[in-house]
Amino acid sequence: MPITEILVENARKYAGDVCLVEVNPEREETRRVTWREYELVETTLPKYYRREITWSVFDEKANRFANALIENGIKKGDKVGILLMNCLEWLPIYFGILKTGALAVPMNFRYSSDEIKYCLDLADVDLLVFGNEFIGRIEEIEPIIRKNRLLVYAGSGICPTFAESYADLTANQSSAAPDIKLTDDDYAAIYFSSGTTGFPKAILHKHKSLMHSCIVEQKHHGQTKDDIFLCIPPLYHTGAKMHWFGSFLVGGKAVLLKGTRPEYVLETISKEKCTIAWLLVPWAQDVLNALDSGDLKKEDYCLDQWRLMHIGAQPVPRSLIKHWLDYFPNHDYDTNYGLSESIGPGCVHLGVGNISKVGAIGVPGYGWEVKIVDPDGNAVEKGNVGELCVKGPGVMTCYYKDEKATNEVLKDGWLFTGDMAQMDEDGFIFLVDRKKDVIITGGENLYPVQIEDFISAHPAVHDVAVIGLPDKRLGEIAAAIIQIKKGYECTENDIEEFCAALPRYKRPRKIIFADVPRNPTGKIEKPKLRRIYGADMLVSQQNNS
Repeated sequence: MPITEILVENARKYAGDVCLVEVNPEREETRRVTWREYELVETTLPKYYRREITWSVFDEKANRFANALIENGIKKGDKVGILLMNCLEWLPIYFGILKTGALAVPMNFRYSSDEIKYCLDLADVDLLVFGNEFIGRIEEIEPIIRKNRLLVYAGSGICPTFAESYADLTANQSSAAPDIKLTDDDYAAIYFSSGTTGFPKAILHKHKSLMHSCIVEQKHHGQTKDDIFLCIPPLYHTGAKMHWFGSFLVGGKAVLLKGTRPEYVLETISKEKCTIAWLLVPWAQDVLNALDSGDLKKEDYCLDQWRLMHIGAQPVPRSLIKHWLDYFPNHDYDTNYGLSESIGPGCVHLGVGNISKVGAIGVPGYGWEVKIVDPDGNAVEKGNVGELCVKGPGVMTCYYKDEKATNEVLKDGWLFTGDMAQMDEDGFIFLVDRKKDVIITGGENLYPVQIEDFISAHPAVHDVAVIGLPDKRLGEIAAAIIQIKKGYECTENDIEEFCAALPRYKRPRKIIFADVPRNPTGKIEKPKLRRIYGADMLVSQQNNS
């Protein structure tokens, strides 16, 4: 059945139960206070900002937005973009889009104006919903992108003049579901990924893919109606939403936390009685560091109900999990592997009963098949390295409007992931290296070619290579190896100032001045660079630990 039917059923069975909570510990409020009993002073103080909605309200909001979209010309098969930070409106907007038969197109909140325009055009987006954090970026491209699409503002404050107000569009709409027939084989969503060049690809999924992700997540982690899921990662990411899908399937509550500081994580789990939390490696490491230093004390929080911590999006150090269990010995633990092309996490997972195999990404997920192949597509023997391939109901339909790229990764129903892996004698899969040069830092992908192209514009730079180096907290950091032109002088500070024009997360964390080796065909020898500087980084971290 289409995934929208789950929402309808939850609204019927659990109408008055709270389903979504938004928590923002970093939001500030201004108060007037009395000083010495006669002078009023304005002061800004942090507040535990909290909102919630019930299942019936969730469904009604989705229906109202669906009806507003239809009134504004959106029909089955159209595409509606979502450019929002996590908020209580995000998921009702997502499901409102699906209820029209249109495709939801979530977008990375880190996209620049040019990247926003590129993705809107690539996915043929007919309408874009955006929040107040993106007004400036949308203004830069508004004269171009508004020519063939409607812009809807779903943020706080005054609506920009170039957009329609989400509040106004939905205010007088019916809360009844639109009469749109949907099936498992209808297209549901487009998610963005990237190829070796770093330019996004549009990944097309049907409703049956989304439904499978609900089932997989619930089968792996055993969510019940009584579980409360803490969601911190951005909802545009398949990882965040598809982990929530397990709770969604059983009518469980979810808490959307804005902020990743360790005190926010523990405070929210404590106050909201969360039982499941999905963390990225840096956030888990920050919690451990805060507990180790004494900045946070476990006994100050109510955490006994917390039963499961799981991690995905990047390799997980075994030492982290071992240390985690020192503090939380009763926690179940799982790690999840997946791609947006496989509708997010779960095509491979460790499994909560396999703590002894920490370091592996695990075994095939529920309903999934896995094989590891050589360059000719033949399965390799256990212990040998090859490319990891997955097959199951969650595999994408295609890269939208890119037949060539689709044919490169989809072969006889198998998705070739581009990740190199090996299987041990017990059938557990270990990642060895990435076929592509994508750097995963704190769960986010960095594309070296983009950074290299930017740095190469510096007048003193002769050649540049960007590689990932190991980092205890972030998994990897971007390092730029820079070869300076003869007769020029350049310092680390010069490069850092030049890179200030890049988004913060794309700036290299380490700058190395050295020759950039290239092979006879002109390609940068990145494996050689990783061997040289990766070893140096590991030695440095060991000496500092």
